[in-house]
Amino acid sequence: MRIRWAAGKFHPHEPVCAEALRGIPLASFGARLAAYVIDFAIATVLYSPFYIVVDYLWQRHHGVADGDIRIVVHFDFHEIWSLAFLALYFGLSLYWGKGQTIGKWMLRIRVRSLVSERITLWQAVERALGYGASALEGGFGFLQYFIHGNHCCVHDRIAETIVVKEPRRVKERRKEVAEARVEANENGDGLEEIEDGHVEA
Repeated sequence: MRIRWAAGKFHPHEPVCAEALRGIPLASFGARLAAYVIDFAIATVLYSPFYIVVDYLWQRHHGVADGDIRIVVHFDFHEIWSLAFLALYFGLSLYWGKGQTIGKWMLRIRVRSLVSERITLWQAVERALGYGASALEGGFGFLQYFIHGNHCCVHDRIAETIVVKEPRRVKERRKEVAEARVEANENGDGLEEIEDGHVEA
């Protein structure tokens, strides 16, 4: 669903879109932290070939001969290339993954938009850039997870997003149902059928 606004008029869009998310389980701080650590590790590994190519082209552009080119890969938060790559990795992977980076997919959590059905490219990039704001003042922006009613960090509020738990996979639910059926039969409880986690006598 794409929402179109009339120019120059206020629209209370958040209540409309956020209402569909009412009651959805929110991701834990531990899961979010673990996903971030995994993604940061992946970004660091991917950064090396990116840096080598960029630095090589930069030196060639400035007239350095191939035999004189020296490339030393290092990750520095004060360097524009490092920050740009992090923003690209977190932003694009979140957008292409429809709210999930690799780390979030592994931890089974997802970023959901409060203003549209699907997270937009701008929201994804804005959220990635918002990590910088959350890291200010000793990372207090991340700790606001424990203060905000919907467990939102600063970068969540900047991009108007929340992070939720993914529902259990169909295969896992079917396995649980099958195990429940076996247990019911072994106990001889007189249960006729168990379907989708519900027991019928």
